[in-house]
Amino acid sequence: MLQQYQHILVAIDGSYEAELAFKKAIAVAKRNDAELYLVHIVDTRAFQNVSSFDSAMVEQVTASAKKTMEEYKQTALDNGVKKINYSIEYGAPKTIIARDVPKQRNIDLIMIGATGLNAVERLLIGSVTEYVTRQAPCDVLVVRTDLENKPALATTRKPQATK
Repeated sequence: MLQQYQHILVAIDGSYEAELAFKKAIAVAKRNDAELYLVHIVDTRAFQNVSSFDSAMVEQVTASAKKTMEEYKQTALDNGVKKINYSIEYGAPKTIIARDVPKQRNIDLIMIGATGLNAVERLLIGSVTEYVTRQAPCDVLVVRTDLENKPALATTRKPQATK
């Protein structure tokens, strides 16, 4: 018997790795006739260092995230996904992706991009992907390749030619 996923979560953060996860999640959602649930997390820890906290800043970040998420939603619909929803959350990305959203939305598969952090960044702040793979209550698929299953590092955006 094949595993049939019903609720697939993809975290959208603007990275190339998240984009790969999203593209592959579209294919998995279509094959499984599953709901694709996208989440964008505004890391509120970033605002703790701002001395004069400005609510307009949060509104601007939220408006930008909403526009981005609507574009992702439309892309999924255009590519044949029938059930798609999203949310914009506030807090620590690790726990929201690994625990909060899976519990609230009955997620049975998380598709997440491989970490884009270097070794020092992973040591200091830790990898969200690593945390999710250890803590999630459901299956986690770490996307490391493009749609042709070629290593993502080999297909990253080409640098622009210099004059």
